[in-house]
Amino acid sequence: MSVTYVIRFHIRPGQRDRFMTLLNGVLDAMRHESMFHQAVLHADPQNENHVMLYETWEDHQDVLDVQLQRPYREAWHAALADLLAGPRDISIWHPIRSDRAAQSRS
Repeated sequence: MSVTYVIRFHIRPGQRDRFMTLLNGVLDAMRHESMFHQAVLHADPQNENHVMLYETWEDHQDVLDVQLQRPYREAWHAALADLLAGPRDISIWHPIRSDRAAQSRS
């Protein structure tokens, strides 16, 4: 069963560019993983230093045992203490329904 992680970040003032550079590198690498489904990065319209990452993977245990250990994540994880104003808020969700916009017919 797939699993979705909702991760909220509060970026320290002056660290957004570095945060985005490191996170973009991780997201660019993740998309090539066979267990990866999707990721969507959101910005708070009231505060650009508050961002939320919505990330879906095929298997939670694979994320813990394999994905979090990938070398492309090392610099990202090492920098988090300097980039964030506090700990990440991570919640785990399992899908019960999925809807998409209807395809328009010509």
